[in-house]
Amino acid sequence: MDYNTISNAMQDEILDIKSEILKYLESDIPLIEKVSRYIIDAPSKKIRPLLVAIIGKALNLDKHKSYKLAVIIEFIHTATLLHDDVVDLSGKRRGKDTVNKVWGNEASVLVGDFLYSRSFEVMVELKDMEIMKILASATNTIAKGEVLQLMYVDQVETSVDQYLKVIQYKTATLFEALCECTAVLANGNDNLRKNLKMYGRNIGLAFQISDDVLDYTADSEEQIGKNIGDDLSGGKITMPFIYAYENSSDKQKKVLRDIIQNRKIEDFMVLRDIIFETNSIEFTQNKAYEFVVKAKNNLKVLEDKEVSNLLNFLADFSINRKK
Repeated sequence: MDYNTISNAMQDEILDIKSEILKYLESDIPLIEKVSRYIIDAPSKKIRPLLVAIIGKALNLDKHKSYKLAVIIEFIHTATLLHDDVVDLSGKRRGKDTVNKVWGNEASVLVGDFLYSRSFEVMVELKDMEIMKILASATNTIAKGEVLQLMYVDQVETSVDQYLKVIQYKTATLFEALCECTAVLANGNDNLRKNLKMYGRNIGLAFQISDDVLDYTADSEEQIGKNIGDDLSGGKITMPFIYAYENSSDKQKKVLRDIIQNRKIEDFMVLRDIIFETNSIEFTQNKAYEFVVKAKNNLKVLEDKEVSNLLNFLADFSINRKK
């Protein structure tokens, strides 16, 4: 089974969700719609709305509720991307120039704000206070994760636990929230809700760790859809760097400190060589696999084995993807 097999199996749902997304992007301000469509239409796996659709199908969730939740999640995610690219001074996203590069930082931030606020308008339509509570908490946690990551910029002695807290807040929180919300909307019991929530957290952690590995293993910018070495340029301390620093010689540590402090992209290959010499990639990949195993264990509560197999595959895909 590959990702296209799953995507094809859920094609009707994906098309319906896309229609819902486009409906909620409509605005009497042309620039809002133009910028929003630009980033949402960019090539991507749309793994978050796909997860909502798959879990919703397994739990016999009303499609209208499922699609609205998928829209909410995609809008929150897209808003964070727009804001991230401004903070990180990124120039490429999903293989295209970033919104801030094309239209400027002001448009990127303000359209991100529009998508955030629009997501809450859609939440109100669901008429479920528990959903509002979960997603309000999630957006707050994501913001805290952004600030936490900012605190660790250039901090070469950042620990693995500190890094995991950042990515749990920044990335895994939205996966966690979407899985739990789907269970809540389907009136799932507490055990189902808890396990799906943890499935989301574990797959989100695995997904982000794998993404950080790709920054060092990708063969081209086209493969990862962004500029190679973006983490270095932004002074981001990710797990491959952390393990390399902890297991390098004193001489290598000095080189790594200088590279992070200077943030020169021409030093990227030196950094990459040290990361490979210290077996940091293997360590990081193994860590991601640990979360995949946990995610699969969380799925034992699902009675629908066909859907369980799809979600097991998505867990594997989170660490085996090449872009």
